[in-house]
Amino acid sequence: MTDRWPEIDEHIVAHRILPAMMILRQEFGFGIPEAIGAFDARYRFLRETRPDDFTVSLEEYGRHFYS
Repeated sequence: MTDRWPEIDEHIVAHRILPAMMILRQEFGFGIPEAIGAFDARYRFLRETRPDDFTVSLEEYGRHFYS
């Protein structure tokens, strides 16, 4: 298995939620609840370590996203 975290991270910081979730499910075999948990943990980590890389503000992230 290749390291897909750099790709996942880029989707997260660019506000591309569905592609990030799809990779998490494919690569790690997560169900939806587990993928959401992994996404949330990584999102929080990236907000702390790479805040300037995000394309939308903390307040706007995830707004109007319905899956």
